[in-house]
Parts: sequence; C-alpha cells; structure tokens
Amino acid sequence: MITKLLFLLPIVAIGLFSNAYAQIESGGFGDSPFERKFGDIKFLDAYFGTFNEKLEVNPGDKNMPFTVIFANVGTQDISGIRGQLSMPLGFSASDGPGSLIFSDAVSNSLAGENFNLIFYVNVDEQVTLGQYRASTKVDYSRLRESGQRNAFADFSFKVTGDSIINMRAIDPILISLKTNHIIIEVANDGTAPISGVDIQLANTQSERASTTQSITNVENVVILKSDWDVGSIGPGEKKYLEVDVYIPGTLGGDTLRAPMVVTYFNAHGDKHTISRIVDFYIKGLIDARIFNVDVIELSGQQTVIGEIINEGNVDGLFGFVTLEPLGDSNIVPKTQFIDEIEVDAPVPFNVPIEFDGEPQYDQHDIKIIVRYKDDLREEHFVTHETTITLEEPQLGEESGFDPTWVILPAAAGVGILGFHRYQKNKKEVEA
Repeated sequence: MITKLLFLLPIVAIGLFSNAYAQIESGGFGDSPFERKFGDIKFLDAYFGTFNEKLEVNPGDKNMPFTVIFANVGTQDISGIRGQLSMPLGFSASDGPGSLIFSDAVSNSLAGENFNLIFYVNVDEQVTLGQYRASTKVDYSRLRESGQRNAFADFSFKVTGDSIINMRAIDPILISLKTNHIIIEVANDGTAPISGVDIQLANTQSERASTTQSITNVENVVILKSDWDVGSIGPGEKKYLEVDVYIPGTLGGDTLRAPMVVTYFNAHGDKHTISRIVDFYIKGLIDARIFNVDVIELSGQQTVIGEIINEGNVDGLFGFVTLEPLGDSNIVPKTQFIDEIEVDAPVPFNVPIEFDGEPQYDQHDIKIIVRYKDDLREEHFVTHETTITLEEPQLGEESGFDPTWVILPAAAGVGILGFHRYQKNKKEVEA
C-alpha cells in the first residue's frame, strides 16, 4: 500500500505543477475568454485616420490612412518596428490590388510608451457601412538583443460614412423696418449620423479687433434667439431653426451675413466644431396705399383722381395706376404711368372716364390698382375698391355751346352801332 502511494506521489506532483504553470501562463484565468498573455507589445486601437484625428470614410475612398496604435509594455526599448495589415475582401493596399499592406514606424519605441503604424488603404465602392475584422503582425527587435520578435493582434474597425453639414435660409430675402420670421435649414448631406448638434449665432464684429473689417452686420439687427439645441441628424435628414429678426430701416439694400458655429459628435464619437455662414439680402420697405379717391370735371370730362402715399424707406419703381370697373359698371378700363412712387411724398393720379356704349350715370363700383416694382425688380400690387357717383351733365355742357360768347359780342356791336347813329344825328341837328 505504501509502495503504491509513493508511486502515485510524483504523478500528482507533476499534475499540480502543470496546472500551476497553466495558471501562470494564462494569467490565472485558465481557459477564460479574458486570458492575459504577457509580451512586449499590446494593441490599443485601430481606425481610419491619423494619430491625432479619426477620419470618416465612405465606400470608394482611395489612399485613406489607417492607424493602428500599440503600447510598448515591455521593460526594454524596441526598434526596427514594421507592421503588416490583413483586411477583409473589399479593402486593399493603396499600391494596388494584390499588394501587401505594410507600414514602418518612424522611430524607436521606448519602454512604457505608445507607438503607431499608419497603413494606406483603398476602400472599394461595394463595401457597405459597418464594422469589420482585421489582423496585424508587428515585427520588432529589442535593443541590445539580437534576433527579431513578432506580435499579432486581431481587432475590429468601422467604415462610418461621412457627415456633411450644410445650412441655408428657406427665404433669404428680408425686409427692413419690420420683424421677419426666419427659417434656416440644417441638413446632413452625408452618409453618417451626427448627434449632440448645438448651433450658436456668432457676432464676429465684437470678436474681431476694431482695426479689422467686419464680414457681417448681424450686430446691427435685433435677434430674439441665438442658440439652438438641435439634437441628432441622420444621413439625408434635415432640421429647421426658427427665429424672429427685426431689421432697422438703415440696412435697406444691404447683405446680412449670419455666422453660425456648429458643435456636434460624429460617427466615431469625436466632438467637432465647424463654422457656417447663412446669407440674407435686406430689401427696402415699400408701404404704399391709395387715398382721397374722388371724381372731378377736368377739361369738360369727368375724371377719377386720387393720391398714393409711400410710408416705407425706398421708392417704388415703374409705377402704373389702373382704373377697372366692378359689377355692372360700363366704365372703360384705363392705365396711367406714374413713374416712381417716392417716399413720404404723395403721388397724384387722374384717369379720365370713358364709357363702353351709352354713358351710365349715378353710382359706379370701381377698383384702383397701383402696380410697381421693388429694388429686386419684383412686381407688387396695391388695390383700393370704392364707389363713385357720376352726375349727368347739362345739355349746354353736353353740346359744349356757351351763349355768353354770342350775346356779349352782339351787345357790344349794337352799342357801337347806336353810338355812331347818335353822333350822326347830333351833327345833323347842329348843322
């Protein structure tokens, strides 16, 4: 019995030693998926981009930098670092299909420091957005040690697509001397989603030195809101900003440049800040109205008169006044050119009345239409409807004959003739 125990003891000891060695090799976790293996190089991260900046990549992009970051976790410095990248179908070396993807480190790596390898990759157009698996092999040498070592790492990387933010005004025309309701479109014209979008209106005039020239006059208008929390914008999606802006009369005919600062997180989760400018054109205000419409007799013809007042800050151009009948009125439509409608100066008009057929007197419903153009050559209309009364002229007025012009000369002739006869008779009596 004792002999058997003595025989089994070495076997048990060998088994215990082997198990302990396996525990050390695996970091004490056996066959756990979180096994730790000791070495000189540890993989940290891999992505499209450079060491300082991750890039958003679209299918079809060529010669894109792909960075793999490692840490030298050994106790010695390493040199002669050379990497080889293995990627799935759809990714190839920038040198062309079939070429191996190599990269050399630019310097040695000190113990405890990080180093990176940059590979240049072509992305085929058939590649879809998503996550992919890749592997890398790193060859290196320890300082003061002959021979070459290598390390392998498997990792995942993303083809994110790209985010393109554009901004524009739905209606870029503003009017001075009034409050304008502005709607600004924020569009993600890219293929990657963006999140945490925050937009702020910047006043560049106050941020620039007084000796430099401002590129905007946004400080001269009254804006009721200057910050918007937009949230997430998906690929091809649009969001809208709304704000009320009062434009003073001094800015008529100017361009308003509104600088926007956009802060967002891209598909990598990195925070970015970009600038966009939304442009507007400020046109002057033409506030025209018609008043004092009446009927007078002018040169023996009844005429519709009135005045146009412009209470804006710019002149109306190429003005016309049109008289149109309403209802059963048989007044003939007529148009009169009045040229410019000046600011704060009443512009009179007079349109002679003519009838289509027999004249109809008493009341007529009419419409006065004023047509003009603004400084953008856009046409505008102002209308005024009213009722006028036309009086039937007297017969003498209708024939145009005034008997006074006959009676006075006749009376003068009779007086002269009588005077001559008186003088003749007086001379005869004296003779």
